[in-house]
Amino acid sequence: MTAYRQLGTSGLTVSVVGLGCNNLGRSGTATETQTGTNTVIGAAIDEGITLFDVADTYGKTPGLSEEMLGKALTGRRDDVIVATKFGMDMKGANGQDWDRRGSRRYIVKAVEASLRRLNTDWIDLYQFHTPDLLTPIDETLSALDDVVKAGKVRYIGHSNRAGWQIAEAEFTARAGGYTRFVSAQNHYNLLDRRAELEVTPAAEAYGLGVLPYFPLANGLLTGKYSAGSAPAGSRLTHSRQNLLDRADWEQLAQFGRFARERGRSEVEIAFSWLAAQPSVSSVIAGATTLEQVKANAAAVSWVPTPEDLSELNELFPRTPKVALFS
Repeated sequence: MTAYRQLGTSGLTVSVVGLGCNNLGRSGTATETQTGTNTVIGAAIDEGITLFDVADTYGKTPGLSEEMLGKALTGRRDDVIVATKFGMDMKGANGQDWDRRGSRRYIVKAVEASLRRLNTDWIDLYQFHTPDLLTPIDETLSALDDVVKAGKVRYIGHSNRAGWQIAEAEFTARAGGYTRFVSAQNHYNLLDRRAELEVTPAAEAYGLGVLPYFPLANGLLTGKYSAGSAPAGSRLTHSRQNLLDRADWEQLAQFGRFARERGRSEVEIAFSWLAAQPSVSSVIAGATTLEQVKANAAAVSWVPTPEDLSELNELFPRTPKVALFS
């Protein structure tokens, strides 16, 4: 059973482990079907997970993950936090956008489409998925403020923004009297700590809750992989195989020893380390099976000591020896 905390300094309470829903409707997974999706979503709720993170682009076809999540939450919508995203290329599903997906015109269409697919009257957390460098942030915030005031969205967040973009949005919202962003979702894990250069300091300064994605570094931090060996059918056997080629296997072996010395799994260490960071509100983790859901929900039970954190800092420096994700 997972714990709960506030999303940044906002009043929104979220589970410390959230369920990433990018696998809903994805080919070759147990959640490709609605039955499989219902099983995973139901198990997550039973384990105390309340934050379900999806996006309008997820699924075999744009919007499919939102549709499947909406169906799976039938009768349980009031008990959960639905976080979805807009701003990535929908391949025409939301009409012509001219790459201005932060515009008022596009946001009004995108939020209505997500509400229909999710079969809900409101979105708890509506996240701007990637920066739109063509539309002024003032226009984006003004449009998002309108959908909040209309009751269609409760809170707003963003994803994949640099520190200066987080600061720009914060001060634009203050100057214009607009609804502020309350969260930042960025790539962040022990192997890739670049978020600590700008994102987490900005989040702490402005009261944003950080929602790390890829907490297990595409599986490298699970202990399943070793030099020259990958489990059959695992993600890195068919996608992003360059990560296996560039991995520091001695570092990962030391990580495994660190976990075993404490009677923990690598997953527990990776999740709990993120949860121990001051800016982190919830760790977003995907799951396609009942077993994965249970393991993820229980993975933040370890509380690292200052000595543990120091040892992990030495093992995984903020500036890594190998630029794994460049």
